[in-house]
Amino acid sequence: MDCSISTVLLLSFLTILSSSSSSSSSLPTSQINSNSVLVALLDSHYTELAELIEKAMLLQTLENTVANHNITIFAPNNEALERNLDSDFKQFLLEPGNIHSLQTLLLFHVIPTRIESGSTRHQHQHKILSDHHLHLETNITTGEWTVNQAKVTHPNILTRPDGVIHGIQRLLIPRSVEDDFNKRRSLRSITAVKPEGAPDVDIRNHRLKKSPPPEKPGSPPELPIYDAMSPGPSLAPAPAPGPGGPHHHFNGEAQVKDFIKTLLHYGGYNEMADILVNLTSLATEMSRLVSEGYVLTVLAPNDEAMAKLTTEQLSEPGSPEEIMYYHIIPEYQTEESMYNAVRRFGKVRYDTLRLPHKVVAEEADGSVKFGNGDVSGYLFDPDIYTDGRISVQGIDGVLFPMEEKEEVVEQVKPVSKMGHTAKVVVKHRRGKLLETACWMLGTFRNHSRFASCQ
Repeated sequence: MDCSISTVLLLSFLTILSSSSSSSSSLPTSQINSNSVLVALLDSHYTELAELIEKAMLLQTLENTVANHNITIFAPNNEALERNLDSDFKQFLLEPGNIHSLQTLLLFHVIPTRIESGSTRHQHQHKILSDHHLHLETNITTGEWTVNQAKVTHPNILTRPDGVIHGIQRLLIPRSVEDDFNKRRSLRSITAVKPEGAPDVDIRNHRLKKSPPPEKPGSPPELPIYDAMSPGPSLAPAPAPGPGGPHHHFNGEAQVKDFIKTLLHYGGYNEMADILVNLTSLATEMSRLVSEGYVLTVLAPNDEAMAKLTTEQLSEPGSPEEIMYYHIIPEYQTEESMYNAVRRFGKVRYDTLRLPHKVVAEEADGSVKFGNGDVSGYLFDPDIYTDGRISVQGIDGVLFPMEEKEEVVEQVKPVSKMGHTAKVVVKHRRGKLLETACWMLGTFRNHSRFASCQ
């Protein structure tokens, strides 16, 4: 019932177009039949092609052709016009100033002759409605039928007294439309010339250095993340992020906005989001790093932990950035990966964006504990946000790097001064080699023989 109603509406629409055009033009037109191939096309599942015909205002032209000839339409399927068609080319066709190219493209699929499957010879050319020819070829062994090297997937899918429709695999593009598109694209590239540096010359042989091979999409960046970071806040603010980075593989700005929104919706991490967006430029810096291909793991202290920060800890210039840098790990870690690491190795040291300090992780109470002593935090809300590039793990404490303390060994040297004995404290720092030797002697219970190991 719905199909018949839509057919009647389309028929009425075509009749109105026919009557309106006949009143303004002297060309002879006839009323279209409900059994016409045009009505069958507009009512078929080739919806993308039907919409393009309406946008190109070709209904009247095709109606006049059907009134005088039997026609053959080669119809590409919707997938060929939606997914397989280049987005720039489709945008070019739909621009109002390029309606002539769109009309030429669509008329390239229409032959004013009835051609059914099996009625063609081995190779034959047919003139179409525009000033072009279509090359039809039939494979004698397989019976496969092609038009301009495009496979006819559904021959004779719709047959009517005034025409026939064949389903084809892809869109047929005439050479003139392709040239128009290339000219428009070349003019667009000329208007914005990308500046390039001078070529590198090898000083040994005075020849141009060969450019490195192109990077594969999604490959990790060559520079370490510390070289890609912008200068600190005391030198200059972080630069604004580009639209997806120079390689256009990742959209870091959208990913950082997404994880900050997730923090706000999750609840309990408003202070962390406020520091990233308002108090510092770290959100912009993280966007640029992710756009360049780097991965990050953020240890996010909750609001209760951030409330314990004193004014002195945040008042010095660059203090919020220094604190946050210590909570960002230049690796992609999840709750499962970190817990498995501390279960297997005991203590694990992760690099942070605050060089040269590292954050220590260990297993405690069935969870992961970060930091040492009082300056520590447990993995409180695991995997708040994980998208393959940014991982956010909630912790219940603000972490600070531990300063290395030198071991003090007191040696009392008697110094006679005015008949009194004074103590002189001498500081010694055991080297890594000595510590390793003492540890090996301790395994054999012989470290007591050496005073340096006691």
